[in-house]
This record gives sequence, structure tokens and C-alpha cells, in this order.
Amino acid sequence: MTSATLMTPARSSSAAGGPPSRPAARAAERSYVRALVVLDTTVLIVAVLVGYVARFGDELPRGAEIPYVVVAPGLVLAWLVSLKALRCYDDRVLGYGADEYRRVSSASLRLAGGIAIAGYIFDVGVSRGFLGISVAVGTLGLEVARFTARKSLHRARSRGSGWSRKVLVVGDTAHVLELVHTLRREPYAGYQVVGACIPDALLAPVPQRLGDVPVVGSFRGIPEAATAIGADTVAVTASGELTATRLRRLGWQLEGTGVDLVVAPALTDVAGPRIHTRPVAGLPLIHVEAPEFRGARKLVKGLVDRSAAFLALTVLLPLLAVIAAAIRLDSRGPVMFRQTRVGQGGREFGVWKFRTMVVNADALLTELSTRNETDGLMFKMRDDPRVTRIGRLLRKWSLDELPQLVNVLLGQMSLVGPRPPLPSEVARYDGDVARRLLVKPGMTGLWQVSGRSDLSWEDGIRLDLYYVENWSLAADLTILWKTFGAVLNSRGAY
Repeated sequence: MTSATLMTPARSSSAAGGPPSRPAARAAERSYVRALVVLDTTVLIVAVLVGYVARFGDELPRGAEIPYVVVAPGLVLAWLVSLKALRCYDDRVLGYGADEYRRVSSASLRLAGGIAIAGYIFDVGVSRGFLGISVAVGTLGLEVARFTARKSLHRARSRGSGWSRKVLVVGDTAHVLELVHTLRREPYAGYQVVGACIPDALLAPVPQRLGDVPVVGSFRGIPEAATAIGADTVAVTASGELTATRLRRLGWQLEGTGVDLVVAPALTDVAGPRIHTRPVAGLPLIHVEAPEFRGARKLVKGLVDRSAAFLALTVLLPLLAVIAAAIRLDSRGPVMFRQTRVGQGGREFGVWKFRTMVVNADALLTELSTRNETDGLMFKMRDDPRVTRIGRLLRKWSLDELPQLVNVLLGQMSLVGPRPPLPSEVARYDGDVARRLLVKPGMTGLWQVSGRSDLSWEDGIRLDLYYVENWSLAADLTILWKTFGAVLNSRGAY
């Protein structure tokens, strides 16, 4: 960790270009929630109409004890109340993480169960077909609507607009800088750091900056500092001075101020399903499950990989033949390119690709080494002169990697996993980087859907290690889905 750099002077957050005030941030949050309520209401009305038409068509139901002109609006209203009761509009779950989706599904299922129980107790008949179709369509529609709204919010946040939480970070300088770096790495999460409070001993007589973050106070005036800069969240990271008693008193001081208190443990790049909180004697202990590298889930992953690879090769065979012919006509040399890569456990294997470079590409690499456009151990060059005309097109759409389906079928690779490294790269691995070899390399991965060649070596390694530690079948499906968008966008493909 780079040592903290203190600079002077700090500009007031209220100056031009500073973060919006707490009332403005709250107004933006309320605006987003109102839009979400309107969106949810629209989805539910459509779902109830679909349920009615699917069950009754254009006929009025006969013998109904309660007319459906009352049942339908009542169902929509009860659904919205259920969403509100399960805090589906709470700013703590909106826009990030899986909790929002879980709460929406839970609210819908509880509503259906409540209606069924009430109908049995009060002997009121509501068509089970109407209710079942409405709940199924409504739940799916709500999840899609929430996903769409979240993506819109993420795009706005990435542009520097949209509703975000203003964060005052509290802790020792090194830990503050680390937390700031982590929060800024994912701006779409909606945490905008607007200031920091550090230990009294590190404060100078004049205002300071910690990197580019203004230091607005010490540990003795955290609530006042949060109010002064318009922060709505105080994020506490590690510090020897912030004892349990002092942290509890800080929570008391923030009561009634509208400022949330969050504690950031010294734990990063661990997915939520691996983290469990266990209160012991009033102390919340965080239990971190070990990564899973074998067992039933691994067997299922391997079965899915090979089945999908076989199916894809069968369907794509005509396309593969067309690509092979185009390569043969474009430049002299073989159609396929086989390169030694390192797989799971350090075992070497030959990865297959369509040839996209001239035949003497390796010989030209020495001459081009000074023009490397990335850091770390990989060579990347946006306008690499070794790439052929058809090769540039294949790389843009990632079609050159389709033969790797053979490697997946042979069990050497997975559909999703870390990037397969060269032996020369592995020979220079140090420290944690070697953990990439604990799982099979993949045709796609977090690196593929996060920028590909535009990523730095450090970011690529971080994403690969995150996948190794937190992989799951659900995450694989998500990455595969995002891969289609990344390929169509072609960002970082060169």
C-alpha cells in the first residue's frame, strides 16, 4: 500500500464543483424511489390484466363472490403494500447487490400465500389460475423492471450523475486510502467519498488532503464533519483509536441526524454468499467460507461445460468452415494457431485459435516489445502490425477464440474462468497470482466482460482472483450473458 500523502490546502466541499448537499442527495433518492413505485405499479397492472385475460378471456367470471373489478385493483394495492412492508424501497438495498431481488420475490410469494390463507379462512373464492398467472408474471416483471432501473442508475452514476450516497470515511490514513480506492473502483455502486476524518495525531494546524480527498476533521468531531460536508453515510475503517466503545458512542451521536453508520472490515473481494455474520456475546463475528474447488458443484460445472461445448460446435460448424476459408484466402499460412498455455494445477496444454497474425508473428515480437501498451507480463498493442485483415475482424468479434470449444470439450478449459496464461507469464508469477491456476482457465471471464485488453495487468489479475475465490454456477451464467454484450460492444478487443 502506498503511503498516504498529505497536501494543503483543502477546499471547502461547498465550493463550486463540490458535492451536492444532503437535502439535494435525499431529493434525488426520493425521485428515484418515486420512479420505481410508478414502474412497479405499471408492471403489476399489466400482470393482473395478463392473469385476467389468460384465465377468463373476454368473458366476465360467473359466480364470483367479489367482483374482479374490485379484486384486480385490490391485488395491485396489496402487492405494493407487501413490497413496502419488506422494505423493497429501502435505499440500503436499492441499486446494488442481490438483496433487492430477493426481497421483491419474497414480497410476491408472501402476498400469494397470504391471499390463499385469507381465502381459506374467510371462505372467499379467488380463481387460483388468475392468482397464479398474475403472481408469476408480476414477479418476473418486477425483477426485470428492477434490473432495468438498476442498469439505468448505474449508467448515470458512472457518468457522475444519478443518485449516490455521500460518504465520510473515518480511519487511519492507509486504510482510508484503501477504502477510497475500493469504492471508486465501482462508481456504479453509488458511494461517493466527499471527505475523511483521521486520527488527531496526524492532523496539521491547517486543512489537509489525503490524496485528493479533503480531510475535514479528526475522530473527535465526526458527526459535525458529516453535517458540514453534507455526508449521509459515515464509513468506518480500521483504526487502533476507534475502540468498540467509541464506535458505539459514534452510533449514538448519529441518531436522528439522518446519517447512516457503516463499518468496512479489512476484507475485500469476497462475495456475499461466502460471508455470514454470527453474533457472539454482542460481537458480530464475520465467518468467511473457504472457496470450493471440488465437489458436486465442480462436477456439474464440468458436465455443463462439455455439453454446451459439444452443442455449440455442432451448431457453429458452418460458421467455422466459412471463417477457415476466409483465413486461407486472406494470407498464407495455416488456418489454426496452436499455442501452449498453462491450465489448472500448472498443467500445460495446447490452446486452439483461428490464426489472426502473419506466420512470423513471434519473430516480430522482439522488434515491437518497446511499443507494449499494457503493464505487467502481457504484450498488448492496439494497432499491432502483425494482425491480418481478416484477423482484425475476427478479434473484434472474438470469433478467433471459437476453436477453444474443443479445449472445453476435452476438459482442458471451462466456458468461464481466468484467462489462460502463457508459460513465460507463469514463470514470473509471484505471491497471490499463482492462485489463478487453482481452477480451469476459461474462454470468457470477468476480464472479458470488464474491458478485455483495456484492463491493466493489476485489474485483470484482481478480477481473475475474485472469480477463483467466489465462482458459482449462477455467476457463470451471468458472465456468459454479459459476454454477448461485451462481444457486440467490442470494447477492448484488439
